[in-house]
Amino acid sequence: MKFIASIVGLALLSAASAFVPSSPTKGTASLQASAAGDDLKKLATSLNPIVNYFDPLQLAEADFWGQGEAKTVAFLRHSEIKHGRVAMAAFVGYCVQSNFVWPWANTLAGDAFPSTDLSPEAQWDALPTTAKYQIFVVIAALELWDECGGGGESSHYMSGRQAGKYPTFKVFADSVHPVLNLYDPFGFNKNMSAEKKEKRLAMEINNGRLAMIGIFGFLAADSVPGSVPLLKDIAISYGGNCMSPFSFN
Repeated sequence: MKFIASIVGLALLSAASAFVPSSPTKGTASLQASAAGDDLKKLATSLNPIVNYFDPLQLAEADFWGQGEAKTVAFLRHSEIKHGRVAMAAFVGYCVQSNFVWPWANTLAGDAFPSTDLSPEAQWDALPTTAKYQIFVVIAALELWDECGGGGESSHYMSGRQAGKYPTFKVFADSVHPVLNLYDPFGFNKNMSAEKKEKRLAMEINNGRLAMIGIFGFLAADSVPGSVPLLKDIAISYGGNCMSPFSFN
């Protein structure tokens, strides 16, 4: 996937398995009310009873930027959910990029998209520099919109907003230009029950964690031949640096 190199850095920030998404529903401990202790352990166990509570770095007891334990956990929970979503997009994108290229031109000059003969990492390298800048600008804009709570529409995720809940584009649509929201743009899920939302949040965090492992598996298989036995017959050797977007080179 063309986003692959940037995704590696983002996924590295994922939190430990203690930080799971939750909504304050009946019978479920809520991290909105409690940032640590038994609530975290109950949530982690219900999400994955095999792994259970796993926090070797003691992140649940950390105090980032002097903001306190509750806000630190809120930051880590939001980070894990967000990076899990990015990893899911990366995993699917990697599979697509390995087998398919867009049929239209990639540049105004008429150049085609990089061939599937290249690995997704090498496809990224083959993109024009301006195309890479465009991708990073969009990512930065989405990050800023998240940090400012959708133009002040909602609170910051460290100050009360539900972890993983991306702001709508209502402020932008009302004042600048109509645009669809990232989540449920047509309102199909507006009447979803709280229990179903809770179940889907648990599914999302588990799928996100698996996707982070999966995308790193692809990267490892391409960068170090034989490092992932299950992928040795389909991996395409890549001799570049997956972290190059962060090397300022």
